[in-house]
Amino acid sequence: QVQLVESGGGLMQAGGSLRLSCTAAGRTFSSYNMGWFRLAPGKEREFVAAVRRSGGTTYYAGSVKGRFTISRDNAKNTVYLQMNSLKPEDTAVYYCAAAQGYSGSHYPFWDYWGQGTQVTVSS
Repeated sequence: QVQLVESGGGLMQAGGSLRLSCTAAGRTFSSYNMGWFRLAPGKEREFVAAVRRSGGTTYYAGSVKGRFTISRDNAKNTVYLQMNSLKPEDTAVYYCAAAQGYSGSHYPFWDYWGQGTQVTVSS
């Protein structure tokens, strides 16, 4: 079992930056691939980014590539999502996810989820 807690969401104007954090409870954080997804009203859950166990390989959705950066600190059991050049369409609840054997964009294959943190970007 992995318990995930997100933080760092909030209200930001377009063009601004936010950094989300997700801290995992447990001693096996480094054995999990970590990802971020988001859910906006009226839309399906959307893959945002993922990072493999060692942190050496990352993946991004096309809509955020070049603006968002995922990273992890295994010593702190934490994964981050640095979001720059925010747009109103980035408004959503952002969820952290963990999986031992998967790091792709299909959310049913992720094993554990956080409770989500709201990000609102005003125009």
